[in-house]
Amino acid sequence: MSERDFFKEPFTRAEIENLLSGRPASDLFSFRSPSFKALGLDPGKLSDGELIDLMVKEPRLIRRPVVKIGKTFYAGASADVLAAVLKS
Repeated sequence: MSERDFFKEPFTRAEIENLLSGRPASDLFSFRSPSFKALGLDPGKLSDGELIDLMVKEPRLIRRPVVKIGKTFYAGASADVLAAVLKS
């Protein structure tokens, strides 16, 4: 198991794309973030590429915590959800 503070060591675009592995960028994006709200952007008009660009520029836009188990990642999952995943 490894831990990473992506505020100190931000994800690269390639790392985010690899983490998503074909899933939509919205699965990892924090639309509720005050940082996103301050941008005043319409979430329905942003492409996956634009969402990834925003996450690369501003790590606060990534839903936390990000946990990767095997090839699956969980973003913004509660401790209960993660505990259930680990038991299965």
